Amino acid sequence: MFIAPRPLLWRGAFIWGAVVKKVALLIDGGHARVVIRNAGKPYNPNYIERFAHSCIIAHEDLTRILYYDCAPYSGTLKMPVSGQEKEFNNSSNWLHELAAKDLFAVRLGVLKFRGFVPKRTPVSPATMTDADFKPTFEQKGVDMRIGLDIATYSDGRAFDRFVVVTADTDCIPAFKHARKSGAQVALIEMPGVHLAPELRSHVDFVRPISLP
Repeated sequence: MFIAPRPLLWRGAFIWGAVVKKVALLIDGGHARVVIRNAGKPYNPNYIERFAHSCIIAHEDLTRILYYDCAPYSGTLKMPVSGQEKEFNNSSNWLHELAAKDLFAVRLGVLKFRGFVPKRTPVSPATMTDADFKPTFEQKGVDMRIGLDIATYSDGRAFDRFVVVTADTDCIPAFKHARKSGAQVALIEMPGVHLAPELRSHVDFVRPISLP
Protein backbone atom coordinates (compact mmCIF):
# COMPACT_ATOMS: atom_id res chain seq x y z
CA MET A 1 0.00 0.00 0.00
CA PHE A 2 1.34 3.40 -0.99
CA ILE A 3 1.46 5.94 1.83
CA ALA A 4 2.00 9.53 0.75
CA PRO A 5 4.75 11.39 2.61
CA ARG A 6 3.53 13.82 5.21
CA PRO A 7 4.01 17.41 4.00
CA LEU A 8 5.96 19.84 6.12
CA LEU A 9 4.34 23.23 6.68
CA TRP A 10 6.88 26.06 6.55
CA ARG A 11 5.91 29.70 6.45
CA GLY A 12 2.57 28.86 4.95
CA ALA A 13 3.95 26.59 2.20
CA PHE A 14 4.07 22.79 2.01
CA ILE A 15 7.45 21.25 1.25
CA TRP A 16 7.09 17.52 0.49
CA GLY A 17 9.68 15.30 2.15
CA ALA A 18 11.95 18.20 3.13
CA VAL A 19 13.57 18.86 6.47
CA VAL A 20 13.97 22.58 6.88
CA LYS A 21 17.02 23.71 8.84
CA LYS A 22 16.90 26.88 10.90
CA VAL A 23 20.09 28.69 9.88
CA ALA A 24 22.35 31.50 11.06
CA LEU A 25 24.83 32.92 8.55
CA LEU A 26 28.07 34.34 9.99
CA ILE A 27 30.31 36.45 7.72
CA ASP A 28 33.91 37.37 8.50
CA GLY A 29 33.92 40.75 6.73
CA GLY A 30 37.69 41.01 6.45
CA HIS A 31 37.87 37.69 4.60
CA ALA A 32 34.86 38.36 2.38
CA ARG A 33 36.03 41.87 1.47
CA VAL A 34 39.43 40.71 0.15
CA VAL A 35 37.96 37.93 -2.00
CA ILE A 36 35.09 40.01 -3.37
CA ARG A 37 37.26 43.03 -4.22
CA ASN A 38 39.91 40.82 -5.84
CA ALA A 39 37.13 39.46 -8.05
CA GLY A 40 36.35 43.01 -9.19
CA LYS A 41 33.00 43.20 -7.41
CA PRO A 42 31.76 46.22 -5.43
CA TYR A 43 31.92 45.88 -1.66
CA ASN A 44 28.96 47.81 -0.29
CA PRO A 45 25.86 47.01 1.80
CA ASN A 46 23.70 46.10 -1.21
CA TYR A 47 26.27 43.67 -2.59
CA ILE A 48 26.96 42.18 0.84
CA GLU A 49 23.22 41.48 1.17
CA ARG A 50 23.17 39.75 -2.24
CA PHE A 51 26.26 37.77 -1.33
CA ALA A 52 24.75 36.68 1.98
CA HIS A 53 21.65 35.23 0.34
CA SER A 54 23.78 33.44 -2.27
CA CYS A 55 25.29 31.38 0.58
CA ILE A 56 21.93 29.80 1.45
CA ILE A 57 20.50 26.71 -0.24
CA ALA A 58 17.02 25.21 -0.54
CA HIS A 59 15.32 24.03 2.66
CA GLU A 60 17.36 26.41 4.82
CA ASP A 61 15.38 28.93 6.85
CA LEU A 62 17.73 31.91 7.11
CA THR A 63 16.87 33.49 10.45
CA ARG A 64 19.82 35.77 11.15
CA ILE A 65 22.85 37.21 9.33
CA LEU A 66 25.73 38.12 11.62
CA TYR A 67 28.36 40.32 9.99
CA TYR A 68 31.75 40.78 11.70
CA ASP A 69 34.14 43.56 10.77
CA CYS A 70 35.95 46.64 12.07
CA ALA A 71 35.03 50.26 11.56
CA PRO A 72 37.52 52.12 9.32
CA TYR A 73 40.53 53.50 11.17
CA SER A 74 40.20 57.00 12.59
CA GLY A 75 43.13 58.82 14.14
CA THR A 76 46.37 60.70 13.53
CA LEU A 77 49.49 58.92 12.28
CA LYS A 78 53.04 60.19 11.81
CA MET A 79 54.15 59.60 8.23
CA PRO A 80 57.24 57.37 7.87
CA VAL A 81 59.53 59.65 5.82
CA SER A 82 58.51 63.27 6.42
CA GLY A 83 57.41 62.77 10.00
CA GLN A 84 54.35 64.92 9.31
CA GLU A 85 51.07 64.00 10.93
CA LYS A 86 48.20 62.80 8.78
CA GLU A 87 44.59 62.52 9.85
CA PHE A 88 42.66 59.34 8.95
CA ASN A 89 38.94 59.87 9.31
CA ASN A 90 37.06 57.37 7.15
CA SER A 91 33.30 57.07 7.33
CA SER A 92 31.61 54.06 8.94
CA ASN A 93 28.16 55.00 7.63
CA TRP A 94 28.11 51.92 5.40
CA LEU A 95 28.17 49.69 8.49
CA HIS A 96 25.09 51.45 9.88
CA GLU A 97 23.38 51.01 6.52
CA LEU A 98 24.23 47.30 6.56
CA ALA A 99 22.96 46.86 10.11
CA ALA A 100 19.60 48.35 9.06
CA LYS A 101 19.02 45.65 6.42
CA ASP A 102 16.65 42.76 7.06
CA LEU A 103 18.05 39.96 9.25
CA PHE A 104 21.47 41.66 9.64
CA ALA A 105 23.29 42.27 12.90
CA VAL A 106 26.75 43.87 12.80
CA ARG A 107 29.43 42.90 15.33
CA LEU A 108 32.47 45.18 15.44
CA GLY A 109 36.01 44.40 16.48
CA VAL A 110 38.86 46.92 16.72
CA LEU A 111 41.26 47.94 13.95
CA LYS A 112 44.85 48.36 15.20
CA PHE A 113 47.56 50.29 13.32
CA ARG A 114 50.63 48.07 12.80
CA GLY A 115 52.99 50.41 10.94
CA PHE A 116 53.89 51.38 7.39
CA VAL A 117 55.10 49.00 4.68
CA PRO A 118 56.50 49.74 1.20
CA LYS A 119 53.96 49.68 -1.61
CA ARG A 120 56.61 48.04 -3.76
CA THR A 121 60.20 46.87 -3.31
CA PRO A 122 62.97 47.78 -3.51
CA VAL A 123 62.66 51.36 -2.28
CA SER A 124 65.60 53.67 -2.87
CA PRO A 125 66.51 55.56 0.33
CA ALA A 126 67.69 58.48 -1.77
CA THR A 127 64.35 59.09 -3.46
CA MET A 128 61.72 57.58 -1.17
CA THR A 129 58.79 59.67 0.01
CA ASP A 130 55.69 59.12 2.12
CA ALA A 131 53.89 58.10 -1.07
CA ASP A 132 56.07 54.97 -1.28
CA PHE A 133 54.47 53.55 1.87
CA LYS A 134 51.03 52.46 2.99
CA PRO A 135 49.66 51.87 6.49
CA THR A 136 48.87 48.35 7.63
CA PHE A 137 46.14 47.45 10.08
CA GLU A 138 45.13 44.33 11.99
CA GLN A 139 41.64 43.29 12.99
CA LYS A 140 41.34 42.38 16.65
CA GLY A 141 38.45 40.64 18.33
CA VAL A 142 36.57 39.49 15.22
CA ASP A 143 37.32 35.75 15.52
CA MET A 144 36.58 35.94 19.25
CA ARG A 145 33.13 37.44 18.57
CA ILE A 146 32.37 34.78 15.96
CA GLY A 147 33.34 32.07 18.44
CA LEU A 148 31.31 33.57 21.28
CA ASP A 149 28.19 33.88 19.14
CA ILE A 150 28.46 30.31 17.87
CA ALA A 151 28.94 29.01 21.42
CA THR A 152 26.06 31.06 22.84
CA TYR A 153 23.60 30.12 20.11
CA SER A 154 24.70 26.45 20.27
CA ASP A 155 24.11 26.24 24.00
CA GLY A 156 20.66 27.78 23.54
CA ARG A 157 19.81 25.41 20.65
CA ALA A 158 18.84 28.50 18.67
CA PHE A 159 19.84 27.14 15.24
CA ASP A 160 20.08 23.77 13.51
CA ARG A 161 22.93 24.87 11.27
CA PHE A 162 25.61 27.57 11.18
CA VAL A 163 26.74 28.67 7.72
CA VAL A 164 30.08 30.43 8.09
CA VAL A 165 32.13 32.61 5.74
CA THR A 166 35.70 32.59 7.05
CA ALA A 167 39.17 31.16 6.47
CA ASP A 168 40.32 31.70 10.07
CA THR A 169 41.46 28.53 11.85
CA ASP A 170 40.93 30.29 15.20
CA CYS A 171 37.22 29.50 14.71
CA ILE A 172 37.83 25.73 14.97
CA PRO A 173 37.10 25.48 18.74
CA ALA A 174 33.74 27.17 18.15
CA PHE A 175 32.93 24.77 15.30
CA LYS A 176 33.76 21.79 17.53
CA HIS A 177 31.56 23.18 20.29
CA ALA A 178 28.63 23.67 17.92
CA ARG A 179 28.85 20.13 16.59
CA LYS A 180 29.08 18.66 20.08
CA SER A 181 25.94 20.61 20.93
CA GLY A 182 24.09 18.97 18.04
CA ALA A 183 24.24 21.78 15.47
CA GLN A 184 25.71 21.43 12.00
CA VAL A 185 28.41 23.68 10.55
CA ALA A 186 28.66 24.51 6.84
CA LEU A 187 31.76 26.38 5.65
CA ILE A 188 31.49 28.60 2.58
CA GLU A 189 34.27 28.17 0.00
CA MET A 190 34.55 31.34 -2.08
CA PRO A 191 36.10 31.36 -5.58
CA GLY A 192 39.89 31.24 -5.53
CA VAL A 193 40.07 30.43 -1.80
CA HIS A 194 41.91 27.34 -0.59
CA LEU A 195 40.59 26.50 2.86
CA ALA A 196 43.01 24.99 5.36
CA PRO A 197 42.65 21.20 5.76
CA GLU A 198 42.12 21.58 9.51
CA LEU A 199 39.13 23.85 8.84
CA ARG A 200 37.61 21.25 6.52
CA SER A 201 38.12 18.58 9.19
CA HIS A 202 35.92 20.31 11.75
CA VAL A 203 32.81 21.16 9.73
CA ASP A 204 29.96 19.04 8.40
CA PHE A 205 29.89 20.52 4.90
CA VAL A 206 32.13 22.63 2.67
CA ARG A 207 29.86 24.61 0.34
CA PRO A 208 31.47 26.09 -2.80
CA ILE A 209 29.65 29.15 -4.12
CA SER A 210 29.88 31.55 -7.05
CA LEU A 211 29.89 35.27 -6.38
CA PRO A 212 26.66 37.00 -7.44
